[in-house]
Amino acid sequence: MMHSYEVLRRPVITEKNTMLNTENKYIFEVALDANKMDVKRAVEEVFKVEVDKVNVINVHGKMRRSPGRRRTAGFTRSWKKAIVTLKEGHRIELYEGV
Repeated sequence: MMHSYEVLRRPVITEKNTMLNTENKYIFEVALDANKMDVKRAVEEVFKVEVDKVNVINVHGKMRRSPGRRRTAGFTRSWKKAIVTLKEGHRIELYEGV
């Protein structure tokens, strides 16, 4: 079993994700081997809130080429994203200040 701070890597802060905060949904980058139950337990333990549901998405790395060097190519890293929906009346305050 992984520690809560190993499961949650960082919050993902984009314009779209900020709009989801009004619906009590928060986006986190999580460990690749974490499952929904790990994410739920970690968010509840770290932020002291009640989680309603968790959706998990595997984001695959994209192919990138170096500018000016056509032969140099590589991939960005793959990562896992979790969309955490909190129960009514619960909020993550640290998330709001960013």
